[in-house]
Amino acid sequence: MENYIDIFISTFLGAVNWTWNSIIFNVPFQENYFWGLILISVLVWILEIGFPWRKRQAIFRKDFWLDVFYMFFNFFIFSIAISGFYSVLEALFSSYGLTINSLKVINVSNLPVWIGLLVFFLLQDFVQWFTHVLLHRYEFLWRFHKVHHSVKEMGFAAHLRYHWMENIFYKPLKLLVVMFLGGFEPQQAFIVHFVSIAIGHLNHANVKLTYGPLKYIFNNPVMHLYHHAYTLPKSHKHGVNFGISLSLWDYIFKTNYIPESSGTIELGYQGDTKMPKNFFAQLLYGFKRRD
Repeated sequence: MENYIDIFISTFLGAVNWTWNSIIFNVPFQENYFWGLILISVLVWILEIGFPWRKRQAIFRKDFWLDVFYMFFNFFIFSIAISGFYSVLEALFSSYGLTINSLKVINVSNLPVWIGLLVFFLLQDFVQWFTHVLLHRYEFLWRFHKVHHSVKEMGFAAHLRYHWMENIFYKPLKLLVVMFLGGFEPQQAFIVHFVSIAIGHLNHANVKLTYGPLKYIFNNPVMHLYHHAYTLPKSHKHGVNFGISLSLWDYIFKTNYIPESSGTIELGYQGDTKMPKNFFAQLLYGFKRRD
C-alpha cells in the first residue's frame, strides 16, 4: 500500500514540477505544452479577428473567458490532479502481469520516424473518433458531453470546454493506443500533440476553412460547426461529423454532413437552457439524470 502512495505522490509532484518548469521556460520549447497552447491560441484568435466567418460575432464572444479557463483547467490543473491515479493503476496492472507491451499489435519501432509518427497519429485519432461517437450514442456519456455542446457561439477556446469526466474516458483509450504499439510513443510525439491542438482550435474557430480536396482527410471549421448544430438530420439523430483531427473516419463510416456553409446555424442541443452558466456548477453537471 505504501508503495502505491509513494507512486501517487511522486507522479503528482513530477507533474506539478514539469508544469511549473514549462511556465518558467525550463522545458525545451518544442515540448513546452503550456506556452505552446498559448501561442497556438493567440495565432488562431488573430485569424478569427482578421478573417471572421461570422462577422457579427464579437471578438470576446459569449462565454469567451469561461472557455479560456476551461483550456487551462482541462489541459493542466485536472491533468495534474489525476496523474497520480493513472500511475497507481499502471503499477497495479503490472503487478498482475499486464504491462505496456501486453497488447502489442503493431511493431513500429524499426520503421522510419515519420512512418511511426503517422501510425501513432492515425491510430490515436481513430480511437478518439470512436470514443466521441460513444459520447453521443449513450445517454450516460452524453450527459457529460453536453457541457461541450452547450457552446452557443463558436470560437477557438471552445475546443477545450469539456467536462472533466471526458478526461477519464479519453486518457485510458489513448494509453491503449500506446499498448497496441508495444509501448511505442515516438520521441517526436510533441509534433502530433501540437498538430492536434492546432487542428482542434481551428475546427472551433470563427474562420471559414475547408482545405479544398483535403477536406476529405482533415476536419475543418465548416464541417465541425455542423457537429454542434442544434438541429440534426433525422438520419443521424445521435450526431454527425465526429472527427477530431481527421474527417476521414466520418466519410468512411458515413457520418459526414455539410448541407451548406453560411456559418449562421443555431448551436446547442434541445434543453441546453438547463445547463448551468458558471464553471463550478458545470463541474458537477451530468451526475444526476435530471441534468
